[in-house]
Amino acid sequence: MNETVIDRVRRVMEAASTSQAAFAEKVGLTPDKLSKSLAGVRRFTSLDLALIAETGGRTVDWLLTGREPLRPSFAARTVAGSAPRRDRVSDTASRFTEAYEVLELLGRPPELPPLPSVRSDLKRFVDQGQRLAQDAVDVLTAAAGPGTVADLETDVLITACAQLFGVDVAVTHLPDSVDGLTWQTDAFRLILIGPTETWTRQRFTIAHELGHILARDAQELVVESHVAPGRQKDLTEVRANVFASNLLMPALEVRDRFRQVADRHGRLTDEAFSGLVVGFKVSPSALAARLSQLRLIDAKSAPHLQGFTTEICHLLAGATDAFQRQLAWAAAERFPVRLVTALYKCYADGETTLRPLASLLGMDVDQLHDLLDPAEPDTPELADSAVEEGDLIFQP
Repeated sequence: MNETVIDRVRRVMEAASTSQAAFAEKVGLTPDKLSKSLAGVRRFTSLDLALIAETGGRTVDWLLTGREPLRPSFAARTVAGSAPRRDRVSDTASRFTEAYEVLELLGRPPELPPLPSVRSDLKRFVDQGQRLAQDAVDVLTAAAGPGTVADLETDVLITACAQLFGVDVAVTHLPDSVDGLTWQTDAFRLILIGPTETWTRQRFTIAHELGHILARDAQELVVESHVAPGRQKDLTEVRANVFASNLLMPALEVRDRFRQVADRHGRLTDEAFSGLVVGFKVSPSALAARLSQLRLIDAKSAPHLQGFTTEICHLLAGATDAFQRQLAWAAAERFPVRLVTALYKCYADGETTLRPLASLLGMDVDQLHDLLDPAEPDTPELADSAVEEGDLIFQP
């Protein structure tokens, strides 16, 4: 016989090893409401189920459907590594997928706009990546107004990914040697990247993972280690790298900016090259490779330019403040605004508890509650003699 919601609630109560009245008190329901719900006279509300799931260490999805929490399967090319490492990757991804499950069950799934698609008439993966990047650039620039993708700071680019492509991007701690995780289903599109001091790699990783999602490569969890431009054996990785390069450094824009700063012999000074690095917000090695690919510099110039660091380029271009700003941003954790806002609204509307939001943020529920609803401080009454009229005194 198939289990019902009431059957699974009773299983949670049995595991708690308490009386029905004690369980009701622990959950925060009146004994009368719990009794009527168990008898089928009253339906469990979404908040009731959230409280019961929280108390019993279960999920609302399990109470409603009996399904265990969604666990990621790994794409074939990412299965290498020890079992503990893969478990850590899975646990990290599950923090976010559980949040999506809660929103879906409450009827508030995130919006998933239509995506550009790989052109079926293009057989070469390189050509597919280039065309897909152009389609993405068109969407981004049409929404952003005057300017280009290179003009978008990384946090603005992330916001645009959520709004225009329905892709939630989080900066969160990942297992060692993992640059990024990507996963897409019918219910969500997710990119996780780690905090880092190498902010140009982080920006390239975001673009690379976006390429996987637009190409529908991430139906299983894709785990990326050391994402960087270069030779790849896996053709989907080649396509994602080509996509990232063309998204961040479109050929027409690179050629146009190159002509603006090159001398009459078509050569770049170190300062001019540094200005391009700052403008495109990429690493010197990535830009030098792109310039070489577009035949704007010769083979002799590339090694010299690739020897620069991002910090030195910003120094030569007089943009150390921009470098420090990007560095600080890339090293900080960031959670998807859409996901956090939606979970908090569900809590504020009385549809769930704070546990889903606390779990996503990796915080203790009580700590989060204190932050959102701090207790009023005790203010001792002042004696009448201590209150005097006079000029206001302003203190810094």
